[in-house]
Amino acid sequence: MIGISESVMQFLLALIVVGPLIGAVAALLPAPPGLKGKSPDQAVLRHGVTVTGAILLTAIVLALGFDHDQPSKMQATTDISWIPALDVRIHLGIDGISLPLLVLTALLTFLCALYSYFKMPSGPSPKAFVALILVLESGTLATFAVLDLLLFFLAFEMVLIPMYFLIARWGGEQRTRAAWKFILYTLLGSVVMLLGLLLIGLKSGTFDMVALATDNGRELTTSVQVIAVLAIGIGLAVKTPMWPLHSWLPDAHTAAPTVGSVLLAGVLLKMGTYGFVRIILPVAPDGMREFAPYLAAFAVVGIIYGSLACLALAKQGAKGDLKRLIAYSSVGHMGFVLLGISTMSPTGVNGALFANIAHGLITGLLFFLVGALKDRTGTTDLDSLAQESGAALYGKAPRLGGLLAFGAVASLGLPGLAGFWGEMLALFGAFKPADDLSRPAFLTFMAIAAFGTLLTAAYMLVVVRRVCMGPMPQPAAEGPAPKALADVHGYEFAAWTPLVALTVLAGLWPAALLGLTDPAVQKLLTGGKS
Repeated sequence: MIGISESVMQFLLALIVVGPLIGAVAALLPAPPGLKGKSPDQAVLRHGVTVTGAILLTAIVLALGFDHDQPSKMQATTDISWIPALDVRIHLGIDGISLPLLVLTALLTFLCALYSYFKMPSGPSPKAFVALILVLESGTLATFAVLDLLLFFLAFEMVLIPMYFLIARWGGEQRTRAAWKFILYTLLGSVVMLLGLLLIGLKSGTFDMVALATDNGRELTTSVQVIAVLAIGIGLAVKTPMWPLHSWLPDAHTAAPTVGSVLLAGVLLKMGTYGFVRIILPVAPDGMREFAPYLAAFAVVGIIYGSLACLALAKQGAKGDLKRLIAYSSVGHMGFVLLGISTMSPTGVNGALFANIAHGLITGLLFFLVGALKDRTGTTDLDSLAQESGAALYGKAPRLGGLLAFGAVASLGLPGLAGFWGEMLALFGAFKPADDLSRPAFLTFMAIAAFGTLLTAAYMLVVVRRVCMGPMPQPAAEGPAPKALADVHGYEFAAWTPLVALTVLAGLWPAALLGLTDPAVQKLLTGGKS
C-alpha cells in the first residue's frame, strides 16, 4: 500500500497497544489535557472520542503500511526480553490473521466512544466509564498483537475487569447478577487455560508463539498436546462462547449498556476463536485432531440451540427480549466459526476468520439499533416494542426500521452481505475437512449446520415482521395521540454508517479479507512453511 519503514511500523503497533492505557490514565486526571467542554463530563467524553479516534487512525495507517504481498509474514515485530528466567518476552507482531481483528477492535471502540459522547449510559461519573472503555480497548488490541503465550494470557484477562464494571455499574436490570456470572465463568475458564499454556511452554522450552507454530507440535508428545488442547480449549470456549459454556452470555448482554453489548459481541467473543486459530491449531495439531469432531459436534449443537432459543423468543406471546434474542443468535453464529476451525482445513479456517469479522460488524450494528429502540421506547421486550412502534416501525421511523431490517437480513446470511461468506466457507470446509478427519461425520455436521441457517432466517424474519411491519395505529376518537418515535439522529447515523458500509463491502468484495487471511492460514496449518 504505502511504504513505511519497519521501525515506524513497530512504533505504530506499540502505540496501538499502549496508547489506550495512557489515555485511560489521562481520563482520570482532574481535566483531560488539551480538551475543554461545557462541563467536566463532556470534556472527558470528548477525551474518549479523541483517544479512540487517534488509535483508529493509527490502526488504519498500520494497515496501509502492511505488506499485503506477504500477509503470512509477521510484520511490525518487537521482541524484547522481559523475564529471562522463563524466557518470557515482550513480543508483538501482526499478520493477515490479526490485522483485520486489530482494525475491527479500533473501529468499534471509536464508534462506541462517539455514540457515548451523545448518549452516555446512566450511571456513575463518565471519568471511570471512559477509562474502563480505554483499558478494555488496550487489552483487546494486545490480545491480537502479542506473540508470547504468557503475554497473551495477561492481555486475555485484562479485559475482564473493565467489562465487569461496565455491566455492574452502567447496566440495566439484574446487572450485578449478570456481571458476577460473567466474571466467574470467564475467570474459571481462564485458570484452566493458564495450566494448558504453562504445560506447552514448559514442555517445549519456550512461550514464543511464532517458534511454537513453526515447530508445529513436533517437540510435544501427543498426550501433552491432548491435555493442552483440552485445558486451553475450555478457557477459549467459555469466551467464544461455545455451547454448553454459553449461559453467561445472554444475561451479560441483556444487562449491559448498549456500548458494552457492542464491544462484548463485536470484540471480546473474537478473542476466544482467535486463540483457537493462533495457538491450538499450529501449536498442538495432533491434540486438535483428537478433539476436532467433538468441537464440531458442540458447534452444530450450539447453532441449532441458539436458533431454536431465538425462535422461541421471537414467537408471538412469548416473553421475548430483543436484546436477549440477539445474544442467543451470537451463540449460533459463533458455532459456525467453531465449525470452520474444527475442519482444520484452509477453507474452513478462512471461513471462521471471515465470519468473525462479519459477526463483529453485523451484531455490533444490531446492538446499537436495539439500544436506540430502548432509548426511544424504554423497553426491549418484543411485545412492548410492537405496541410502542405500532407494529409499523417502517411508517413511524423508516430509517430506523430499514436499518433494523438490513441488520436482520445481514445476520441471516443474505448473499451479497458479509454474513454470507463466512458461514458458507465454514460449510464448505465441513464438506471437505482435513484428510485425517472423518468425512462422513463432518458431512453430518454440515447438514445440521445448514439446517441452522434456515432457522436463523426464520427467527430474524419474524423479528422484522413483528417490530417493523403492520398497519399504522389509528388515533382514537378520544384520548391521546399515538406516541411519536424519533428517527435516526445525526450521531447515530455517524456511528452506524461505517458498519453498514463495511458489511456491504465485505459481502461484495470478500477477496479483500480472504487475500489477507488465506496465506497466513496456509502457513499456520503447514508448520510455518509459506
